[in-house]
Amino acid sequence: MRNLEYEKICDEVLESDKKIRYVGVYDYGELYDKMRADAENYLSREETELSLSQAVYRWSTRKKTSNKIGKPIFALAKYEKIYRVTIPIGGAGLILISTELDADVNEIVEKVLKIKNKYS
Repeated sequence: MRNLEYEKICDEVLESDKKIRYVGVYDYGELYDKMRADAENYLSREETELSLSQAVYRWSTRKKTSNKIGKPIFALAKYEKIYRVTIPIGGAGLILISTELDADVNEIVEKVLKIKNKYS
């Protein structure tokens, strides 16, 4: 995928739901991201990139059991301040989304999967 497509994905995901605070696409060590203007930034860019590189590793371990339980679609973590969702894209890339705690996370994931599939 080209950089321009990653930027479009970020724009479309952020516009798809008001409860999405942040979206980033991380692929081949490059981060393309957007944050809602009124959202507080909890992590620095460096912390976000470090966290994403660790998430890429976790995805590689999830894939090892896919022949038995199926291909992983998304991963969800709930923190005290946000929900965080990771969705695989491209070869080894990830879409990272953070949402408000009162978000309908399953609905948001469905919207993001549709956007992702449009570009895949």
